[in-house]
Amino acid sequence: MKLSQIELFRVLKETNFSLSQAADKMNIVQSAVTRQLQLFEMEIGSPLFERKGKRLIAMTPLGLRIMQEANAIHQAKNNIQSLALDHLDSSHGVLHIATTHTQAKYFLPKPILRFREKYPGVRIYMDEASPEQLIDKLHTGKADIAICTEKVADDTYLMVKPCYEWFHSAIMPKDHPLAQDDITLERLASFPILTYSLGFTGRSNIEMAFKNSNALDIVLAAADTDVIKTYVRLGLGVGIIAGMAYDVNIDNDLVARDLSHLIPCSRTKIAYLKKNYLPLYGQHFVDELLAAATEFRI
Repeated sequence: MKLSQIELFRVLKETNFSLSQAADKMNIVQSAVTRQLQLFEMEIGSPLFERKGKRLIAMTPLGLRIMQEANAIHQAKNNIQSLALDHLDSSHGVLHIATTHTQAKYFLPKPILRFREKYPGVRIYMDEASPEQLIDKLHTGKADIAICTEKVADDTYLMVKPCYEWFHSAIMPKDHPLAQDDITLERLASFPILTYSLGFTGRSNIEMAFKNSNALDIVLAAADTDVIKTYVRLGLGVGIIAGMAYDVNIDNDLVARDLSHLIPCSRTKIAYLKKNYLPLYGQHFVDELLAAATEFRI
């Protein structure tokens, strides 16, 4: 049994059982993929894939079980490579960050700037996506660290660190009825609402707040706060956004009303795979995020 055969087995699953795509990823010809798979199954003593003619269509129960071990071997190989690189030079490398638009725009600029001053040799790649996609990127090795509010705490394979707490605000034009007097759930629910898409930026807490009250008339949902602001300015309704996203200089044509008494606080979190070796500069980036979070709360 060779490591290359185990890696081929894993790549076949990754490419949805495509022999040609697996050959491309492994830099070998397709006939070699077929031959190495045959040798691997002969040594195991049992088929690992279900077939329809020459096509692989699914994994056998044994194949699924062996895949767990193959993934663990792949993880160990990556960790060994990261450890070796870290030992040789811990000041250079690549850091892949997966996050949402709100975190990328309003929270991350300062900690990234400080980190870059300390680690100019580390290249940073930032990928904005939904929380579900962020988690998938961690599991597929496309991201080292994820920063978001929703979903990550539900994944037992992730190391999750609380970062900071924040509240929602309602935004509206200055002449809007909600710009004056106390805001209640009932008053808020009596107007069309513009807020975040499901799964983004504390939307679950908004739903929780109105669970036993009047249903919200959400006329527009978006992942991007700037989109919500645009349509609030057009008079489409009242926006419910992350409080941090209201800029007193840029958004001075709008009024922001604090909703901390109505909607539970949201918690932004830092997450990475428990089994991943996080390079020293990655650990320092997490420390920088936590330090920035203290200032951000203040």
